[in-house]
Amino acid sequence: MATCPNCGYKLKLTDWKPDCPQCKVNLVYYGMEEGLLNDADKAEVEHAHMQKKIDRLKASFVGSPLSIVRLVFTILPLAPLFLTLCSLSYNGPFIEQKTTNVNILTLYNYVSSLNFDSLFAMMKSALLGRGFTFFLVSMITALLSAVLIIVSLISLVAACGPKGNIRSITLSSLMVILAVVSAVTFTRFSNSVHSVFPEFYSGSLGIGAFIYIFFLVLLLALNIFIAKKGIPVKYKQTYIGGIPSEEYFELVEKGTDKATLREMMADALFAKEMQEYGEAEAEKAAEIIEEEKEAAQEAAKEIEEAAEDAAEEIEEEIKEELE
Repeated sequence: MATCPNCGYKLKLTDWKPDCPQCKVNLVYYGMEEGLLNDADKAEVEHAHMQKKIDRLKASFVGSPLSIVRLVFTILPLAPLFLTLCSLSYNGPFIEQKTTNVNILTLYNYVSSLNFDSLFAMMKSALLGRGFTFFLVSMITALLSAVLIIVSLISLVAACGPKGNIRSITLSSLMVILAVVSAVTFTRFSNSVHSVFPEFYSGSLGIGAFIYIFFLVLLLALNIFIAKKGIPVKYKQTYIGGIPSEEYFELVEKGTDKATLREMMADALFAKEMQEYGEAEAEKAAEIIEEEKEAAQEAAKEIEEAAEDAAEEIEEEIKEELE
């Protein structure tokens, strides 16, 4: 049989009323208040954690001038990708010489329509196999580097988190490495093909590739500088049951019992109410003083006007007597 949670009385089948026959406590609503208080504490704890994340998010993007500069420098490397990354020039018997300027869009279109079976077959060639291996590596590393820019931009939401600096520096380093590898392997590919067909093919890196690598190096240097200097995060003060969240978490970590916490919460809420009441009373007193001040100024003005009128009357009387 069930027992009363308050006094331990063993309930019988005939005890159909909602109140315990022994201690008269309501069995239906017993513990509901404590449960609601616990739910309220959990909600405030979650809010405190979420508020810190929001504060770090704000600091990551607009927390300081360094944050804004980092955001700009994270987006900036995307611009050179739309310039000429490399140029390819080729001709042949019955083929008019043609020069193609490659940027990120043409590279993506080329990769999406590439016949990889033919490419893998060329990679097995004894004459050009090594060169086309460099060609494949160059395309893959260039695209991966561009993708990591988007990843780096997304990761800024947690840039002020515990591992934000390590993540930013790692991504920046990978982007620089991939971009340099792409440039080097493309050059190796072009030299390899040109050495076999010197009259029919030539290729070179474009201005966009050098600007792209330069911007990535600047971003890496900026992330290292930010990691050393740090970006201040302004945390909004949060409360749990009237207790500052930092103090509450310390008390819970020390193993403070619920009863003590409830007493401290009650004291904190009472102190907060008294402070708000005192501020309200102070505002009322300030309003009363201001009203009295205005009334005194009006009275002084009226007295001054009356004195001027009296002075004029006296002056007129003196003139009349002299006449």
